[in-house]
Amino acid sequence: MHEFGLCEGVLEAVQSRAAGRPVAGIRVRCGVRHAVEPAAMAQAFSLVAAGTEAADAAVEVVTVPATVSCRDCGTASESMDALAVCSRCHGTNVEMSGGDELVLESVRYLTPSG
Repeated sequence: MHEFGLCEGVLEAVQSRAAGRPVAGIRVRCGVRHAVEPAAMAQAFSLVAAGTEAADAAVEVVTVPATVSCRDCGTASESMDALAVCSRCHGTNVEMSGGDELVLESVRYLTPSG
């Protein structure tokens, strides 16, 4: 599970923002090219964050598409497939851009009442 490596960096960012406050949940934007499975990411984060202020945090993954530009027909489109083909001519002579981001979008903290 490559999600473990990604989660280590995400946890560092969470801890930096949290400054010791207990974390209820996080939202992470992952580009499609990372091929992140949301359930695997949540499980990996739970294991990586064990014993920290984010130990019980819920993890929401927002998958970001890549842009696919066809070199043959000139069509540009978005794709949620890491191995994309042209949406118009179905050719494989494409260039992909974007879809490689990994951003901690938000951190939700526990309130004093729970």
